[in-house]
Amino acid sequence: MTLIHTLTLPIRYDECDLYGHANHVNYLRYMQESAFAASAAVGYSVPSYAQMGRAWLVRETNIEYLLPLRYGDSVEIRTWVEDFRRVQSRRAYELRRAGTSDVVARAYSDWVYTDTETQRPVTVPQEMVKAFWPDGKPADSSPRERFPEPPDPPPGKFSQRRHVQWSEIDPARHVNNAEYLSYLEDCAVRDAASRGWPMERMLEEGGFAIVARGYRIQYLQQAFLGDELEVSTWISDVRRTSAVRHYTIHRVSDGELLTRARALWVWVNLESGRPMRIPEHFAEDFAANIV
Repeated sequence: MTLIHTLTLPIRYDECDLYGHANHVNYLRYMQESAFAASAAVGYSVPSYAQMGRAWLVRETNIEYLLPLRYGDSVEIRTWVEDFRRVQSRRAYELRRAGTSDVVARAYSDWVYTDTETQRPVTVPQEMVKAFWPDGKPADSSPRERFPEPPDPPPGKFSQRRHVQWSEIDPARHVNNAEYLSYLEDCAVRDAASRGWPMERMLEEGGFAIVARGYRIQYLQQAFLGDELEVSTWISDVRRTSAVRHYTIHRVSDGELLTRARALWVWVNLESGRPMRIPEHFAEDFAANIV
């Protein structure tokens, strides 16, 4: 039986976005904090990993957003280790609005166990496996599926460049995994503005919001302070009320692909809070960006 650890955190005002919801990025931060707390609870704190010369690095995150969190709420994060492989582990998460039965998100992250000096993967020691699974290996775990290959980008692919800032670097000396989601969302917002749809127009003229229902993010290489990054995005699988948005992040200096991601976006009527048909004139303005 695997150990389930629970951590409760308040939703701060500065974690909320224009819609008054906790921003998507912060869910990844809540997950990270709960993972660190769960590991420390069985004897493997962040300082102890540093003494060992080891670190867990996120290689992929898949999150499904179900309900919004708002300022004044608290979020209860339940987390457990689903599996161990030679150098990897999958950690699952369930996020609830504290004090209720409302599940606000479900997620998993695939972590790789690394040597901090060489940055290469190393075998997870059996004593660590036993610490997280004191009663032995659980009966079930989620199947591993390869990251889906995106369609080739259209001629109207949108790209922007940015430099890694000091505030985006964590104690591991690289860009924190949650920050990449900030890059992705900013790129999507700027793409929309470039096609005549800034956030203000969606709110005031259209009365709608585009809300992420899920992200799947694959981390392939690390970004460091001062790196110049090119973030690109394009759209596929347009349906009546939803579409898939694809992303890549490359380092400009060497062309390395650092991150790729896909998001499911849903158009929501702000008055009713329900999914709505994508406005025809909105889709027309994005035609060059759609596969």
